[in-house]
Amino acid sequence: MNRQDQLFDVAVIGGGPAGLSAGVALARALRSVVVIDAGRQRNLQAEGVHGFLSREGVRPQELLGAGRDELLSFGGEALTGFVRSARREGDTFVLSLDDGSTCTARRLLIAAGIADELPDLPGVAERWGRDVLYCPYCHGWEVRNQSLGVLAADAHAVLQALTFRQWSQDVTLLLNGTVTLSPGEAEQLDARNVQVVDGRVRGLVVQDDRLTGVMLDDGSALPLEVLAVSPAAVSKANMLQALGLEPEGLEQGPGTRLATDESGLTSCPGVWAAGNATDVSAQVMTAAAAGLKAAAAINADLVREDTRQAVALARAGAAQVPAR
Repeated sequence: MNRQDQLFDVAVIGGGPAGLSAGVALARALRSVVVIDAGRQRNLQAEGVHGFLSREGVRPQELLGAGRDELLSFGGEALTGFVRSARREGDTFVLSLDDGSTCTARRLLIAAGIADELPDLPGVAERWGRDVLYCPYCHGWEVRNQSLGVLAADAHAVLQALTFRQWSQDVTLLLNGTVTLSPGEAEQLDARNVQVVDGRVRGLVVQDDRLTGVMLDDGSALPLEVLAVSPAAVSKANMLQALGLEPEGLEQGPGTRLATDESGLTSCPGVWAAGNATDVSAQVMTAAAAGLKAAAAINADLVREDTRQAVALARAGAAQVPAR
């Protein structure tokens, strides 16, 4: 059947851990579900997935491939493409894809994730996910006991440096002209033996494809093996504007997200969100769990609608029976 002629129970935008987890759960619930993915997951540059029970170190591509295979094995569909817009038509949603095709569904789950806007610093993008990183819980073990610099973007950098201190005794906070420490913060950093450098960072020093330090604005080089940065986590859910859904700013740090209730339901009836689309700090395992939770909520919503429709049909049928 042509997908443009098919009405799916659920269309999932985004085929990362959240989207695939939801897709598998919905397919196992005997729902017709399609997962649409553009292949732009934020962790694809990482060497391995961490913090995922029983799958430690698995390559992101391998995990996603296994998830797609599971989806297909239960009768779900996987579609490669980029969703440009979403609109409501009656009781359904119509998605327009970049190839000109459309997809129609009764419910939507947004699992498109976020895009990391990295600091405008030469060399950072090329080393992102390797020895330039962000999350200590994703990479702390792998960089333990190495010399590590934290590039300040805002006041959160103090806590970031103190957190990375758990994995290394050689941590330097690079204020980079963006943060002024309070006396209390300076005392905390000193007590934990975290060094503080005032100068601005102008670039990375790389030798033999390994980070060896950063260049400061005074021309000096600070030896480092790892650099932690704080990218802006920007929502990739701009396709929802026609539905009246706009990403909101984060409570802490730069970036945007979709606001939801505990089940993942957005302010737009029939539209849920899960994973980094709504929780920018979610790791792979957390995102997968959120996808499962949202899938259960979506199925429950569809059960209620199916029941209402069945009752209405039964009543209509009873009304048409001639009286004796």
